[in-house]
Amino acid sequence: MKRIAIVGSSGGNLFRQGGNDPDTMMKEIFTQAKSAGIEVAYIQFVGTNASMDHISDTAPAKLYTLDGGGIKASEEGTLAEVNAKAVSYDEELAKMIADHQVDGMVLMSADPKGANVKAITAAAETGIPIVGTGGTSVANTQSMGCNVVSASGTTGTTNRTRAVAFISSFAKEWNLKYSPVIGSSAGAKVQDGNVWKRINFRGIMMAAMPGFIAMALCLALSKLPGLSAMEDMFNTLIGVLPVILAAIAAKQVSGLDEVGIVAGIVAGILSVDGGIIGGLVVGILAGVMAYYIITFCLKHKVPGTTANIAAGGISGLVAGVIGMFLIAPVALWLGDSIKGLIDMALNYNAVLAGAIAGFMIWFAIIGGVYHAAILPIVLLEMESTGFSFLGAIDMCGLVLVCAGILLANIVKPRHKGDVAASVPGLFINLCFGTFVEAAYPFMFSSKKVFASAIAAATLSGAFVGLLGVKCTAYVPTFIAPTLANEGKAVAMIICMLIAIGCAFVLALLSNVSDKKKDEKTAVQEQ
Repeated sequence: MKRIAIVGSSGGNLFRQGGNDPDTMMKEIFTQAKSAGIEVAYIQFVGTNASMDHISDTAPAKLYTLDGGGIKASEEGTLAEVNAKAVSYDEELAKMIADHQVDGMVLMSADPKGANVKAITAAAETGIPIVGTGGTSVANTQSMGCNVVSASGTTGTTNRTRAVAFISSFAKEWNLKYSPVIGSSAGAKVQDGNVWKRINFRGIMMAAMPGFIAMALCLALSKLPGLSAMEDMFNTLIGVLPVILAAIAAKQVSGLDEVGIVAGIVAGILSVDGGIIGGLVVGILAGVMAYYIITFCLKHKVPGTTANIAAGGISGLVAGVIGMFLIAPVALWLGDSIKGLIDMALNYNAVLAGAIAGFMIWFAIIGGVYHAAILPIVLLEMESTGFSFLGAIDMCGLVLVCAGILLANIVKPRHKGDVAASVPGLFINLCFGTFVEAAYPFMFSSKKVFASAIAAATLSGAFVGLLGVKCTAYVPTFIAPTLANEGKAVAMIICMLIAIGCAFVLALLSNVSDKKKDEKTAVQEQ
């Protein structure tokens, strides 16, 4: 196994590109090194609480070193004191290099003429490969005769892309098999290096939820007296929702953090006419392209800054152009087709369509397909009209049914702790129109309560179809009727009352029955 040392400082420009958080930055290098079978054998890193551009020797600083497979920070001192302490580590590392205990070095804003002079001198004498960032630092290192196999500036890089660049260079130098590791964050669960396996529609939609909720809240607030101008904000958010989806999709698929976000935004803006589906598709395309572009660049020793620019800019531009001229028309047709199928089902038998939707929606969210299948359709409907048939089903069949179950467990709890568990969930459901998972403990512990939820959702769904109600989801329940389609506010209230009332009565009866059964069982056991 090859062994590397990491030396340097939080630097000037590096400080703004991840150097202000040495722990996270080092973990990213550890993750990528492990993927290539490389061991981090030594760390000597000086970190400050500000950029080192024109910094004072009295500025607070810490020395980060290797400790038990991780990094350890010293007690805080002045920069001058920490640099003095770093000298002893520099001597130790120089001896390790001379004794061939270190095979390569990573330099990040290092100090070849000061705190790192002995280690870098030893590296020059032994000829071990060096990779690094920091223009002046790397230039001084090269002037000392070191074997610098990869050098880059810091601008435009991230912790992940720098780490990938470092390890890619070492892997090529030592002929090691290496596939960049892309996870949600450094130190998080590592995901497969195959970019195609990172395409997760549910994950993308769930990450986009805050944008959807912001849009729904703008629509809700626009109905209040004096806030009608917020409807323009709602329309703006509807228009940029594809860009949000594209940015999230590109980030998750590429695994390149800010680089992926930029690629997704560029692609999403260019192909915004494709709507929700278009944004999702071009974001995934941009993410895939960004991954392959940066991998290609780093394997061919393209500097990290240039590789980042190419990955974020070119992938976003190409994906956006493809989205604008090829994907957007198809996405619009597909979106219109889905909305057309919903309208066809409602025209054929609205009561049956509503009942089926109400029956299935709990199974969809429990099975984990709600955010990947139902939510996109809700957004597609709202793109054109501002309200949705499935949005009404969501509000009645999930939110109000959950509220009814929680209310029953407050009025007639089966167990002592049920009241305390139900009150917060009921508050969130009624005030925010979300957190239907609060009903899970009661549904999963009683088949009768589970059946009650399905029955109440089916009945309320049938009334949504019967009364021709469309609405939205993820808004306060008391505002929901004002967001229903024209002339259907009262009908929406009726559907909501049926949902919460049916769920409450059935869950209450279930609790009474289950409690009697529990008491009977307890007596028999005694």
